[in-house]
Amino acid sequence: MTMRSNRVVANPIAGALGAEIEGVDLSQPLDEETFAAIRQALLDHLVIFFHDQKIQPAHMKALASRFGPLDVHPFVNAARDSRQDPEVFEVRHEPGERYVFGEGWHMDHTWKQHPMMGALLYAVEAPEYGGDTLFANMYLAYETLSEAMRRFLDSLRAVHAANPALYVGDPNLNLTPEQIDAMRAVHPLVRTHPDTKRKLLLFHPHIVRHFEGWSIEESKPLMDFLAAHATKPEFTCRFRWRKGDLAFWDNRALMHNPIVDYQDKLRVMHRVAINGTEPAY
Repeated sequence: MTMRSNRVVANPIAGALGAEIEGVDLSQPLDEETFAAIRQALLDHLVIFFHDQKIQPAHMKALASRFGPLDVHPFVNAARDSRQDPEVFEVRHEPGERYVFGEGWHMDHTWKQHPMMGALLYAVEAPEYGGDTLFANMYLAYETLSEAMRRFLDSLRAVHAANPALYVGDPNLNLTPEQIDAMRAVHPLVRTHPDTKRKLLLFHPHIVRHFEGWSIEESKPLMDFLAAHATKPEFTCRFRWRKGDLAFWDNRALMHNPIVDYQDKLRVMHRVAINGTEPAY
């Protein structure tokens, strides 16, 4: 349903998740009522979108910091842009560049002991078409399973370990094999969201290597099932970017997937991420 709080309006864009926010200029200071409405919209819709914003990184940081401490990506290649604020990660794709950052369904930084709370992504330059982003509701991924399957998954823990293939060749990052090996954490497969208290799948198809106590071969059939189930079309929404758009997602409750169909186009995004402050229990 459309949510209203005085001038703030949240209009859903799909049945599963996602809402467009009206009545907010992120270049201006946000009063407590407006901030509370944005926070509630994020919890209700998991990802919210603001159109036609004319903002600088400082505006993104001002909003993000009200949700928690800001993330400094530990492996950003500073030589890519020496002027870049370390709390603002520029994701730049030049026309003809073959590498695309963040490809495939994923949750951000689940290899950390405290996975990231969320992220803001702002379109500095966006192609006329291409580069849409998909989002998937991990509450629904859990809640639509059978009761017996939910009870079984409740008992599992998953080993999240960085896959070198995801990082080698990334022009935004500068990683050694030792740094990749250190990107590892073990989390419950089913997490209770710290704010909504709803259960959800904490699952990253490319980072979860196996279930604790299981071999990789034993884990693969269940992992394949969960990856396919969690990304069913009815659990997703799709966002088409325009210059000046900002997306804000709750990383604790969804996966996202940038569609790679813009290799010949310029696309420049600024990302500000919010560190998680609680374990994934």
